[in-house]
Amino acid sequence: MRHLALLRGLNVGANNRIKMPALISVFEACGCTNVTTYIQSGNVLFDAPARILPKLAALISDTLQADFEITSPVILRTAAELVAVTKHNPFLKRGAASDTLHVGFLAAAPGADAVADLDPNRSPGDAFEVSGRDLYLHLPNGVARTKLTNAWFDTKLKTVCTVRNWNTVLELSKLVG
Repeated sequence: MRHLALLRGLNVGANNRIKMPALISVFEACGCTNVTTYIQSGNVLFDAPARILPKLAALISDTLQADFEITSPVILRTAAELVAVTKHNPFLKRGAASDTLHVGFLAAAPGADAVADLDPNRSPGDAFEVSGRDLYLHLPNGVARTKLTNAWFDTKLKTVCTVRNWNTVLELSKLVG
């Protein structure tokens, strides 16, 4: 079965730098096959046997730390989960421009109380909706200006989040399918 790994903070700025062949080697060493990357910001497509999937994210993260001194959370999605994300964006259904849309991929589904406690007015003009392990973002003011950051969602939802723009999500969906 085809899967996608989303690594946060990889090759952004001067930290967590890794060449794609080395990243592919990490996945292969962890038991993955048919490994490919999409752009150099931590999007890895791969096949893996079901028996290794429950511990794969932690294994990859630990290997990156041990071998490259890279600290990067790893979030996994199946091909079917990624396709579902592309079909259920509430902001797209409401007519939002696709270049203002992003998806935050959560490591775990947050509790209902944590979601209910999120401040919808934290970043005026911007909006979000949580759906299971997915966080849909509408950021008409731009991703650089929003107060809806990974750090805020991580703290409030008590999980880890990594964000991709809508065009990247669509491309990854095509590649993983």
